Amino acid sequence: MNQADAKSTAKPAAKPAAKPAKTNGRSGNPARAAAAAQAGPALAGRTRLTPRDWIAGARLRTLPLAIAPVALGTGAGAVAIPDDVLWHPTRFVLALVVALALQIGVNFANDYSDGIRGTDDHRVGPARLTASGLVNPKVVLGVALAFFGVAALAGLGLTVITQQWWLLAVGAVAIVAAWFYTGGKRPYGYAGLGEVFVFVFFGLVATAGSAYVQALTVNLEAWLGGVGVGLLACAVLMANNLRDVDQDRLAGKRTLAVLIGPVGGRILFTVFMLVPFAIVGVFALLYPTAVLVFFALLLALPACLIVITAKTPRELILALQLASFTALLYGIGLGLAIAL
Repeated sequence: MNQADAKSTAKPAAKPAAKPAKTNGRSGNPARAAAAAQAGPALAGRTRLTPRDWIAGARLRTLPLAIAPVALGTGAGAVAIPDDVLWHPTRFVLALVVALALQIGVNFANDYSDGIRGTDDHRVGPARLTASGLVNPKVVLGVALAFFGVAALAGLGLTVITQQWWLLAVGAVAIVAAWFYTGGKRPYGYAGLGEVFVFVFFGLVATAGSAYVQALTVNLEAWLGGVGVGLLACAVLMANNLRDVDQDRLAGKRTLAVLIGPVGGRILFTVFMLVPFAIVGVFALLYPTAVLVFFALLLALPACLIVITAKTPRELILALQLASFTALLYGIGLGLAIAL
């Protein structure tokens, strides 16, 4: 969290960080010794990782982006279920496991791929496991694949329960897309397409899919809600990339923030954050309690103000957190408004 001063501590930390990276022999890349000095005070100068480091590597602040579309989609699907059929809590839990496992898997896969490329060597945000030089990159990769496996098993369970075998193809595409976000020879996250992935899979697919496994159909509520949570997920990614825009430019990582510049990125973040509330207005016409979701603006508006005026990475991390919790309130609030 408190990594804004990583640059200022890089030189003093270089010597103690280099020694463990050299002696443990686990890095797989000699350049990781120098990278450890850039990993921030959370990891620099240490000889081993703690469970807290692995929890941080999962990037819990992003998990609301997995919960929101499942909650909203389940609520949307509930109104499409025939009157003589109750909603399916088991399917909700399995869909939630799929979304959470995919999100955590993506986070560890990004840690691995960015780390071995050297993209994180000058990172100013929270420290990464691979770039620290204190853990074998293959271990991080193995953790990522394990979470993708959990998502696959939960998805298989949904497929068996619903007998909709084509869902296996959707799950396979989602896992492949998660990997090639920063993995492979030509990751699309390095070509300004990260927001497209986030919008499609953590917006439309997650919301519509959660509605479908409930009612075996996708209604308009699910599609509209998917657009809203998808845009909020894009806002979180934009805040993250604005924080690292200078470092990503130097590393050759052409995120959307790099391509359109900091000013354009700040404007687009604001658009991503506020357009979903226009969708809330549409929902309120049919579901009056949806107006309560406007309370989420108490988080969204400060996030926009912070991003527009931010001068330090720490401010953008705060905006990222506010945007993430906005998405959580948005998804749960709209899901409940529709279902109840």
